[in-house]
Amino acid sequence: METLLLGAGLLLGAYVLVYYNLVKAPPCGGIGSLRGRTAVVTGANSGIGKMTALELARRGARVVLACRSRERGEAAAFDLRQESGNNEVIFMALDLASLTSVQAFATAFLSSEPRLDILIHNAGISSCGRTRETFNLLLRVNHVGPFLLTHLLLPRLRSCAPSRVVIVSSAAHRRGRLDFTRLDCPVVGWQQELRAYADSKLANVLFARELATQLEGTGVTCYAAHPGPVNSELFLRHLPGWLRPILRPLAWLVLRAPQGGAQTPLYCALQEGIEPLSGRYFANCHVEEVSAAARDDQAAHRLWKVTKKLAGLGPEDDPDTDDEQEPRDPRAPSSLSAPSPEKTTISGPSRSYQGSQDLSKVTQRRIHVKDEPTP
Repeated sequence: METLLLGAGLLLGAYVLVYYNLVKAPPCGGIGSLRGRTAVVTGANSGIGKMTALELARRGARVVLACRSRERGEAAAFDLRQESGNNEVIFMALDLASLTSVQAFATAFLSSEPRLDILIHNAGISSCGRTRETFNLLLRVNHVGPFLLTHLLLPRLRSCAPSRVVIVSSAAHRRGRLDFTRLDCPVVGWQQELRAYADSKLANVLFARELATQLEGTGVTCYAAHPGPVNSELFLRHLPGWLRPILRPLAWLVLRAPQGGAQTPLYCALQEGIEPLSGRYFANCHVEEVSAAARDDQAAHRLWKVTKKLAGLGPEDDPDTDDEQEPRDPRAPSSLSAPSPEKTTISGPSRSYQGSQDLSKVTQRRIHVKDEPTP
């Protein structure tokens, strides 16, 4: 009996050491009040995104939940308004798998919201599920969609500078190896999905690195953030039904709660003084070195150009370093206002707006940011 008790005590002690040293996330500090500022959080209807949005709302920000499901997005907005006491939490429809939806979201946002101070790319998938597309769905949702959304919202971010872009990545980027000849090929089978997920997370890190170079001196900074091992829907969503009841208790014991997973993205969004670290990769609320593939500036620049094509941004969208951008009135109507078949609805406590977007108009828009090849 004594041996059993001793063994149980040792196991408990080992668990406590592992939990508090490897699992439990350090709390985020940063800016205390966000009143008068606006944040967009993608995939904010559950998990890390919802906890991130909750903390931003508690600090007084106007928070836009950019989610694919209207029902779940509006329910999450209601929950967050109740829990935070902040009525400035609204839902807007966004499906990152659809470039048309991304454009419609950008139109609706730019036409209705005068500010954008924080953009957090949290939404992502780890598997294609039963969906079969003619393109790489994981790359589209985890990288290409966020890339396009960032480009479309850059004018508003710049006009509200200092502002920040946070891209939720993963330690899985260390297993990524980008093959530019097959970057957008369809993914079939769980082995290809594991590889494609790691590749998309590597793309996130490279995107943050190149975006920081492009935006140097503009007042817009960007960061890649690893949330850590988190017990979220991303972990359980695509498991077989019979396996979920077995793994749920284990996940609860050894993985972070979504609130813990939100701490590093929040740190990147709110911590003062990290502007010189723009483009870097953060984990556990501090800078962490990345794999050699994630430090390849030539690959980052090549990925930038390839992703522009995948996102439907043509040569006319190349940044022009010779032109100076004129100050933009954040309350001025957006030029992205041409009609199109797809519409996006904004839902809040007492507001509704429908916006639309024409792809041909988007690809004609010039985004004036620094675009010089990095050494």
